Amino acid sequence: MNKRFYVETLGCPKNQVDSDKLIGTLLADGMLPTEDAADADLVVVNTCAFIDEARRESIDTILALEDQRKQGARLVVTGCMAERYGAELAEALPEVDQVAGFGVPVSLGRKPLSVSSAGAAPTLDLLNLPRPKSDSPWAYVKIAEGCDRSCGFCAIPSFRGPQRSRDVSSILDEVVALEAREIVLIAQDLASYGKDRPEELGAGSIVPLVRAVAERADWVRLLYLYPSDLSDELIEAVLATGVPYFDLSLQHVSKPLLRRMRRWGDGERFLKRIADIRSLAPEAAFRSNFIVGYPGETEEDHDQLLEFVEAAQLDWCGFFAYSPEEGTYAMELDGEVATSLMHERLGELREMQDRITAARRDLLIGTVQRVLVDSPGVARSTREAPEIDGIIEVPEDLAVGEFHEVEIVEAMGPDLVARPLLS
Repeated sequence: MNKRFYVETLGCPKNQVDSDKLIGTLLADGMLPTEDAADADLVVVNTCAFIDEARRESIDTILALEDQRKQGARLVVTGCMAERYGAELAEALPEVDQVAGFGVPVSLGRKPLSVSSAGAAPTLDLLNLPRPKSDSPWAYVKIAEGCDRSCGFCAIPSFRGPQRSRDVSSILDEVVALEAREIVLIAQDLASYGKDRPEELGAGSIVPLVRAVAERADWVRLLYLYPSDLSDELIEAVLATGVPYFDLSLQHVSKPLLRRMRRWGDGERFLKRIADIRSLAPEAAFRSNFIVGYPGETEEDHDQLLEFVEAAQLDWCGFFAYSPEEGTYAMELDGEVATSLMHERLGELREMQDRITAARRDLLIGTVQRVLVDSPGVARSTREAPEIDGIIEVPEDLAVGEFHEVEIVEAMGPDLVARPLLS
């Protein structure tokens, strides 16, 4: 009788891709998936360790699934927490059978494996493992692993390692095998794709890759882009895909604070780039994320960010409280921002952005949009990234996995309501 497995994925889209590849391996080994953890012989938790809140969620999930698993089932923890805190995690959670770092095969054996790392067990090339066909009309495709940057707040390079780009052929093979209408390209540092392999992939190799993927998928979306790498050539390539969507990793706009973050740019440069893109494609959609309460953030820095948010009129925006991360440059900085002040600033920014997003969605009422139906009653246009942005409600009888022309008839905050055009 085939053994069954259950995989719980936490964190970012890159973790979801890793889970898909793990699932592909388990299926190839003859195991069967189940949606009920209590029915599984193998329960896997793919954890996130980006910030403290994510780590707490990972621990809570592990403990909850430990309570649910049936007698004799194995509980395996993998992902970022397993890689970053493997030995500590195994010691703190004796109920876990195996703590497996990146690329370490999970085990069904009954003998407990307290902790495994890439240097202590046979490894899998997780980045290039095959995946099952996508079960939705869209799919994430990870084109590189790791990051060479040294942003002051980020610990990812310490456990994901330096940039490692995939070869073009493996990416394109995966795109074809997924059979998805929309491909969402992801990486820790997307626009730096190929810089670690210039002889093989060539300078600026993200651009030809985007063009090649666009020949094999109806829509191509990029998540996300470091602003200094957003070249004119890359902008043109994005616009040529027919998905004028720009997810820009800005983090702040105050020049002094950005330098303390070890980041490039400032608000004036960012506004100019956004204006340049809008002059080429007025319909372009923009998303970004900002850190609030980074050490040394002053009231003047905060005011600059408020002014930028009002001026930029971004479609989508996330604001996150600074989280101290062990081993990062920011841990040594002075100028700690009080938690109460941090949350006050977050509230101001989120209130402003909610108003901007709602106003920009209102502007779409009465327009005709081409949408992709993800599931019964749920669709998206090029303005909405899957799982991240708002949705477009459509009649449930519109075919899933197909494109339709619809008219936007109502806006409800971030979400829209549409009716199909009569054919």
